[in-house]
Amino acid sequence: MGHITSRQAYKSLEERINWFTQGAPPSETLYKILQVLYTEKEAKWMALLPVRPFTAKKAAKIWRTTEYKAEKVLEHLCEKALLVDSYHNGVRKFVMPPPMAGFFEFALMRTRGDIDQKYLSELYYQYMNVEEDFVKDLFYATETRLGRVYVQEPVLSSENALHILDYERASYILDEAEYIGLGTCYCRHKMLHAGHPCEINAPLDVCLTLGNVARSLAQNGGFARLIDKAEARDVLERSYAANLVQIGENVQNNPMFICNCCGCCCEALQAARKFSPMQPVATTNYQPKVKQETCIGCGKCEKVCPILAISMEEGENGKKKPVIDMDICLGCGVCANNCPTKAIEMERRPVQVITPVNSTHRFVLQAIEKGTLQNLVFDNHAFANHRAMAAVFGVILSLPPLKQALASKQFKSIYLDKLLSSQVNKKKKQIKE
Repeated sequence: MGHITSRQAYKSLEERINWFTQGAPPSETLYKILQVLYTEKEAKWMALLPVRPFTAKKAAKIWRTTEYKAEKVLEHLCEKALLVDSYHNGVRKFVMPPPMAGFFEFALMRTRGDIDQKYLSELYYQYMNVEEDFVKDLFYATETRLGRVYVQEPVLSSENALHILDYERASYILDEAEYIGLGTCYCRHKMLHAGHPCEINAPLDVCLTLGNVARSLAQNGGFARLIDKAEARDVLERSYAANLVQIGENVQNNPMFICNCCGCCCEALQAARKFSPMQPVATTNYQPKVKQETCIGCGKCEKVCPILAISMEEGENGKKKPVIDMDICLGCGVCANNCPTKAIEMERRPVQVITPVNSTHRFVLQAIEKGTLQNLVFDNHAFANHRAMAAVFGVILSLPPLKQALASKQFKSIYLDKLLSSQVNKKKKQIKE
């Protein structure tokens, strides 16, 4: 009977996790992962918490305990990086991060002795690299991607460097971040424990978290170390030198992370290799172009491409030349950075990649595409507060008509329908005037 009760606690937590737009497909391996990360009591507590940020007072009401006891439990969960805290007008709030980029990764962002990290890494490898359902859902369930690639700025021509948009530059993102946290690369740490060490021996200390997430991870449990902008720039330079790809949250403003990824360990880049030509992340607005007159056919670009998008083929007079598959190219610039004769230059893509403005914009787009929009506004316990409703509706009202129609159908809200109708009538009136 105890086993059944324990199983139900983790089943409830699994259902709670899948309330996110980004979830975790059920499997026996997922059950084992949750057992490592959460005690049975923690699983029961977490399964009851709201999707949106909440206070200790709210948690106390849900758990039917005192606010003091609730805050102690919430702090403990933050220390395990199972929750992230934040402060709004002096009020402390808590939120459960999604699996990725979230609590799956946080568990391996520092060395810790309270869990068996080797066993957990083996479970992660089984769940993500062997079973693959989680990876397919994470990267391909929605048209709007979770992550996007940053072009390596040193390889841009002087003209491109002048015209690159701020949010397209990793250096600008770091300069604008209020907090920057440095931690261990989850992917390479996982693969090392799972018996598949990084093939290029890339550095481990290059995982960057930003903003409130960085502050929370640093102050609760030391999962990241707060660093200044100069050290963050150094991390970026070291990552360029190690031929790593910069992948951040797919938003223009205030992304929560920038990962420095290798093709052999990173789940996103592994997905790009396995499921080609489907792109697991949004590409940069750049693509490489080979100047055949200066190319010496050395093949270095082929060797360093993280997703195997370049192949050497025999050209005229038996000379080999690189051929780039533009359907799968990320536009990262690693090839250009390694060309000894500078025969590869980056040029703007003919069709520009659209990036969501912020996290709310991305969440709403993904929720519409996945059919879970209502979960952003409702949860198991309460109707959304006015600020949350305003944020969601504000994004919906800025979407193209087709997306608005899909949102309205999913949400089935008279209020939303009236808002959309009002907006259409307003536009018609403006046209007539």
